[in-house]
Amino acid sequence: MILPITVYGNTILRKVGKEIDENYVGLKELIDNMFETMYKAEGVGLAAPQVNKSIRLIVIDATPFAEDDPSLKDFKKAILNPEILELTGEEELFNEGCLSLPGIREDVQRPTKVKIRYQDENFNTYEEVWEGLKARVIQHEYDHLEGTLFVDRISAIKRRLIHGKLSAIAKGKHIPNYRIIQNK
Repeated sequence: MILPITVYGNTILRKVGKEIDENYVGLKELIDNMFETMYKAEGVGLAAPQVNKSIRLIVIDATPFAEDDPSLKDFKKAILNPEILELTGEEELFNEGCLSLPGIREDVQRPTKVKIRYQDENFNTYEEVWEGLKARVIQHEYDHLEGTLFVDRISAIKRRLIHGKLSAIAKGKHIPNYRIIQNK
């Protein structure tokens, strides 16, 4: 089932998500629905707050970037309760967008390497180091679990320049081609 996506202005996007455990009701269905929603909206990652759930769950399928980075060919994961352990590597700029900020793209500087501990959908725990676009996507989605948006990582001047666009999203004046949830 395709879920509506929470957009800028909704307070859930500013909350820190809560950890989940094996008793979370409907987890498999939620993960399936999040993947379906992400594909329909043509995204490569989606965090639970973006579908109005304040929990620590991310789905990623970076296959669309495989042409630029062949290691992303099968990089599809459900990531539960992630914790970034370390950010290293050089800081690189990359033009990011977000399904919760439709129509806005900005260059964001992030480290090129991330060490992360997380659980899969069966609650097996992993600790991995990801680089390049894998690191970029996980950092972007992880930010959602921490109540941070990519526009929080750009300069104050750039934020002022896109203020009108952000305001239009929050007021429902910019409607993307996918279902959304506005202010709450």
